[in-house]
Amino acid sequence: MTVHEDVNVLQRIASRLPYLPGALRQVGDYVLANPEAMQSMSITSLAASVGVADSTVSRFVREIGLDGYQALRLATAEAVFANRATGAVRPQAFVYEGITRADGPEEVVAKIRYSSELALAQTAERLDVHALAKGVDAISRATTIVFTCMGSSSIAAEEGVMRFTRAGKKCMLFRDQSIQAMASTIVGSQDVVIAVSDSGRSTLVVDMVTTARAHGAATVAITSDPASPLSKTAEVSLFTSSVPSGGALYGESVTSKWGQLLVMDSLYAAYAATHFDETVAHLEQTYAAGIQRSREV
Repeated sequence: MTVHEDVNVLQRIASRLPYLPGALRQVGDYVLANPEAMQSMSITSLAASVGVADSTVSRFVREIGLDGYQALRLATAEAVFANRATGAVRPQAFVYEGITRADGPEEVVAKIRYSSELALAQTAERLDVHALAKGVDAISRATTIVFTCMGSSSIAAEEGVMRFTRAGKKCMLFRDQSIQAMASTIVGSQDVVIAVSDSGRSTLVVDMVTTARAHGAATVAITSDPASPLSKTAEVSLFTSSVPSGGALYGESVTSKWGQLLVMDSLYAAYAATHFDETVAHLEQTYAAGIQRSREV
């Protein structure tokens, strides 16, 4: 699977940053914080500014998929120019700062707002519509949709259960890890497993997809990392943006969940559009059976 071509190098670095080892992440942090300055820097100057060896910068360049340091300088210049054209330079740098001890409520809200907007915009750019169509086709053919996730990725998985159940599809989502593992052994060619993991490295999720695929089930991954084990294991991968925001004070970024929700809702909406009449009928039935009754007092 490939990343959407419209994603510029700064967006690509931001997406890869959470999964880079320490020294490479330092290089990425510096480039994101100083995109204009680094355009005129030699590889030695950049390495000295970051406090790493020249070879570390070279490894960083390879890690983000570029052929050499000059390619990084050129791609960064193009990204800065594009950001200027859209007025995104100041906010782009602003959001990479993360939440600091000096931030008041106004700055916190501004940073979270922009990082959330950025995650949605970058996910929309990254989302391969051909891969999305393949995911919809797998859902259309399946009698049961089995969701697998860990931790906060359950937000998007639960959204998927609600959406597709209302559209008339049988859905399964198990909270217990052991039951998730057991469920992977009973799925088959009539089922589809939708795996949600921002890192794409949750062992339980990857193992479930591996086992489910071995049993003939279709597999769809929602993840931010094209190089992750999950992406390499699933038949279809839908990529989100993982915008680093918050740092030490904020912990795991909630912005990644916006991307997951966008992809999940896109899967649902694309499915509903191709099964319009039956989806509308199921929506009316499920509304009458569940939602309407819950609101009657």
